[in-house]
This record gives sequence, C-alpha cells and structure tokens, in this order.
Amino acid sequence: MSPSGRLESKRRFERKGRRAEWMAALALMLKRYRIVALRYKTPVGEIDIVARKGDLIALVEVKARRDLISGVDAVSYPAQRRIAAAGALYISRQPDSARLSWRCDIVVVSPWRWPQHLEDAF
Repeated sequence: MSPSGRLESKRRFERKGRRAEWMAALALMLKRYRIVALRYKTPVGEIDIVARKGDLIALVEVKARRDLISGVDAVSYPAQRRIAAAGALYISRQPDSARLSWRCDIVVVSPWRWPQHLEDAF
C-alpha cells in the first residue's frame, strides 16, 4: 500500500471513530447523562467520553465494531488500566471529587443498531 493509501485509510478509520463517539454521546444523553468531555487526554491515557449523572462519573470507552462481543473484546487489559488511570486523574482534578463515584463503561456502536451501553464493564 502506498503512503497516500495508508493515510487515506487512517483518515477513514478516524472518521468512523468520531461518528461512533458522536452516536455513543447521543445515546448517553438520551439516558440523561451530561457529556462533560470528549476525547479527554491526560499524560497516562485518553478517555473517549466522560459523562456525568448526578454524583456519578462514567468513563466511557467507545468501540465501533460489528457486534457486541468483538467490541468488548477490543478493550484490552492494558487499555482498561490506562483508562482507569486517566479517570483517576480526571476525578482528582474535580473540585467536588470527595463526593463523586465513578465507573468504567463501554459503548459498542455496530452497523444498523442502537449503541449498546455496558455499565461498569471493567
């Protein structure tokens, strides 16, 4: 594959990921979550979506996959550790951190299906 072909492929996957994150954020908002941050970056990792519902913070990893099982399997253990570490850093920076609880969720976005939200997935 030529360098320009690889670049176009990378852009296509980037667009697919952004669409999946948008769909996941929409699904969460319909479940009464407030989207606090998209693609929250820290020195230890990135969180696709940080959502809040009352005193609960949901750190959401979004996967665009053909089905639920492959979406969940795509979140490796090292990725889970990075997301949790980034989430701990996010929580520590909040002025009301003492009263917040948090969990790590996965949202799998599959073709022709509504996004599937797995609460407390890891």
